[in-house]
Amino acid sequence: MEKRIRIPENVRSFLIEIGDLSYFAGRFFRELFTRPFEFKELMHQCYNMGNRSLLLVGVTGFILGLVFTLQSRPTLMEFGAESWMPSMVSISIVREIGPVITALICAGRISSGIGAELGSMRVTEQIDAMEVSGTNPFKYLVVTRILAATLMIPLLIIFGDAIALLGSALVEYLKGDVSFQLYFNSAFDALEYSDINPAIIKSFFFGFAIGLVGSYKGYTCTRGTVGVGEASNSAVVFTSMLLFVIDFIAVFVTDIFTEI
Repeated sequence: MEKRIRIPENVRSFLIEIGDLSYFAGRFFRELFTRPFEFKELMHQCYNMGNRSLLLVGVTGFILGLVFTLQSRPTLMEFGAESWMPSMVSISIVREIGPVITALICAGRISSGIGAELGSMRVTEQIDAMEVSGTNPFKYLVVTRILAATLMIPLLIIFGDAIALLGSALVEYLKGDVSFQLYFNSAFDALEYSDINPAIIKSFFFGFAIGLVGSYKGYTCTRGTVGVGEASNSAVVFTSMLLFVIDFIAVFVTDIFTEI
């Protein structure tokens, strides 16, 4: 008689949730290309996610540039390599630090907001009422939010990178008497398309993950008002973990193509 392998309950629940999330993503792609297209709601969600996140992303990026430059400058001074500061900061922020930090900030704001909003609509039966009235709630609520996050996160990352470089340039201007023109000339001379393109491409996947997980957690919310809080919290945790996985895959694939 064969002995069956017993899967731990927490592992089993995690695998089931991964399967449900994959099915949810597949439904998104099916609904994405079917009519009607909720263009007005898409623009509304783009405004909510993009314009209302500018201040948070801008402040985070500015402080990131300040701190990163202040922490790195003493080490470079020991080796007499202060002139490398603009190129080092620009490559580090554009390729890795900027996209990941901005995506994590947006996960805390956007993904949790989507989870709480859709979760409250689910427990108050607003989504059920839309289904009864003949409206497709998945198309109106989920597709627009995922697509808006996919489009807005790359723009927020570009904005955050620019503000971070500005913060770094300010430190160099005050500490090293380096003009802004010289700093940005050195920073952009060090950047290549192989630095920018992978960062932009993976930012779209970051946005898709943020919108997908937040929508999934909120749309499948249960257990009343308690479930709304759990959906919002788990959306942030699950999204953050997924962002690191996507980042690892993107870096791994980029490294393979670089070697080729």
